[in-house]
Amino acid sequence: QVQLVESGGGLVQAGGSLRLSCAASGRTFSSYTVGWFRQTPGEGREFVAAISWIDDSTYYADSVKGRFTISRDNAKNTVYLQMNSLKPEDTAVYYCAAVRRRGIATTSDGYPYWGQGTQVTVSS
Repeated sequence: QVQLVESGGGLVQAGGSLRLSCAASGRTFSSYTVGWFRQTPGEGREFVAAISWIDDSTYYADSVKGRFTISRDNAKNTVYLQMNSLKPEDTAVYYCAAVRRRGIATTSDGYPYWGQGTQVTVSS
């Protein structure tokens, strides 16, 4: 089992940047595919980005492509989500999730392990 803790959320103006971190404990993170999701009140969890443990391949939702970058530092057991050119519609609670599988999953039911979430608020 792996435990996940997100950090780095906050309040930022539109056009600004934030870097979210997802720190893992309990198991070696390097053998897990990790995804970032976000959720707004009354909505389901929306896929944002994911990184595979096999070859560090990445996949992004169209809404964030070109603005967000997912990366991992296996030595620190941490996955990052660099968010640039933020928009008010990026406002949400952001969650990281992990699964021990080869490919990338883009739906929330593909991930058994979740962090507690971190709030990102983008003001206009």
